[in-house]
Amino acid sequence: MQGKRPPRRVTGVQQDQRDFAEFYAATRDDCLRVVLLTAGDRLLAEDLIAEAYTRAWLSWRKVRALDQPRAWVVRTALNTRISWWRRRRREVGLDGQDHDRASPASQDGISGSGLDTDLVAALRRLPVRQREVVALRLLLDLDTATTAEALGMADGTVASHLHRALAALRRDLRPAVLTADDQELTP
Repeated sequence: MQGKRPPRRVTGVQQDQRDFAEFYAATRDDCLRVVLLTAGDRLLAEDLIAEAYTRAWLSWRKVRALDQPRAWVVRTALNTRISWWRRRRREVGLDGQDHDRASPASQDGISGSGLDTDLVAALRRLPVRQREVVALRLLLDLDTATTAEALGMADGTVASHLHRALAALRRDLRPAVLTADDQELTP
């Protein structure tokens, strides 16, 4: 008589794989959006996110224990970008072209991110640190302390960058042409 096998127990590695797969599926788009806004190049952002998630998997037990593992992934991707840029700036192009500038085709992917193109353009005009703060605080909805820790700065610096960035965005996104009625109301 052949009996049924008892159900297989889930091993720790299998559970880690499931947990990581769920984390990846739930957070990838948000993290990609943040890195894309900072990097400005869809292909580069996708590479950076892939590298960051690979590193997250390799250190998954440490990463999942963090309060904000999404912030860890974004920070890792941004640090990878800095390392990439440092290596890249030493390279000399043989054809004299600027290879660091993203091509319009590589930036096209931002339209599918769910963000207004005028807002994206305004965000790209912000200094990098302000852009990072806006992305972490507003897109990932991290608190000030977590954002400060992820970016390696003080809480007050995060607040200052956010204040300046929002003021710049308000100025930049204000309609350029005021109607006659609006001009009368302006002091």
